[in-house]
Amino acid sequence: MTASAMVPSEVLDSYWRFAAERQAILFRRLAGEPGPWTNDPILRAYRFTNAYRVADRVSQYLIREVQQRADRSQEPNEIFFRTILFKLFNRIDTWEALEDSLGPLAWKTVDLVKAVSVLDARQAAGTRNYSAAYIMPPPALGHARKHRNHLALLERMMQDRLPDRLRQAPSLADVYDKLLRYPGLGPFLAFQYAIDLNYADLLDFDENDFVVAGPGALDGIAKCFVSTGGRSPRTVIEWMVEHQDAEFDRLGLTFQRLGGRRLHLIDCQNLFCEISKYARVAHPKIRGLLGRTQIKQTYRVDASPAEPIVLPRRWAAELTAAPLQALQGVSAEARRKAATTLATIAAHA
Repeated sequence: MTASAMVPSEVLDSYWRFAAERQAILFRRLAGEPGPWTNDPILRAYRFTNAYRVADRVSQYLIREVQQRADRSQEPNEIFFRTILFKLFNRIDTWEALEDSLGPLAWKTVDLVKAVSVLDARQAAGTRNYSAAYIMPPPALGHARKHRNHLALLERMMQDRLPDRLRQAPSLADVYDKLLRYPGLGPFLAFQYAIDLNYADLLDFDENDFVVAGPGALDGIAKCFVSTGGRSPRTVIEWMVEHQDAEFDRLGLTFQRLGGRRLHLIDCQNLFCEISKYARVAHPKIRGLLGRTQIKQTYRVDASPAEPIVLPRRWAAELTAAPLQALQGVSAEARRKAATTLATIAAHA
C-alpha cells in the first residue's frame, strides 16, 4: 500500500529555522563573538542541544577526554568500558570524581568496589551522580542503589565479552539489538549508546544506516506533521535527512555544516526532540503527543571561550571546509577565527 503525502504543520518551518540558528550560534561562539549569540528570544531564554549531537558538551567530553585522549588505551575492551561507564551516568563531574579517587579508569585495573564507594559518598553528600538529560532506569540486578546496579550491568557486559561481539556485528542495527538485550536499556538508551560507541575507533558504521526515535522525537514529529501519511518515524527522519538541503533553500536559510558533514539520522532525530521543546513556547496551540507546555531548563550564559570541536577520527575522510556565509554581520577578524577553528576541527578528526 502506497503511503499518502505527508501534511506539514507550521512547526516544520520552525524545525529548519531552529536548526540553522542553533548551528549559527555555535559558529558565532567558535568565532569568538561576544554573547548573546542570537536574537531569538526562545533560544536566549532556554537551553537546547546543538544541531549536531556530536557538538554537544557531553559528547565532546566523551570523544576528547574519554575515548580519544592520547594516553588512553585504544584496545576494544578498554574503549567500550570507558564509553559505557561514562554514559551510564552521563555526567562529566561523576567521571572526574571517579578518576580523582581511582586514577585513570581502565577495565584491566579498575576496582569496582572502590568505584561504588566513591559514588556512595557522592550520593550521601547530596551530589548528583546522574545527568538530568534523560531518565536512566536502574537494571534489576539485586542491589539497593541504582549506581551499584549500573556498575554490575557494566561488569556483566564485560564478562559477556560484549565488546568483541559488537566488533563482529554486521550493522549498527545489530549493535543496537545486542545492547537492547541487557536489562535497563530500553530502545532509546540502546540506540544512544550505539551511537556513542560508534564515535570511537571500536566501530565503523555510517550514522545514516539506522535510527530509533525516542519519546521526544516522536512528540516533535507529531508537532511538525499533521499527518505523516502512514510513514514510520524512521521513514520520516530519513525524509528529513534526504530533503534537508531543499528545505533550507525553500526557507532561504544558510545552514553551516559542521566540517562539511550533512545532518545525519541521529542529528535529525535529536532535532525533533529539540523542536518538541521549542514549540511549547513558539507554537503553544500545537500539543503533540506529550502535551507538555513548559521548557524546564533555562539557559545560563557561559562566557568562557568555546573549545574547538573535536570529531571522531574516522570522519576525517568526509571533512571539508564548512561554509561561513551564515556568519552574517560579524567582523572580518571573527571570520578569520572561524576559518581557523574549522581547520582545527579537520586536524583533530
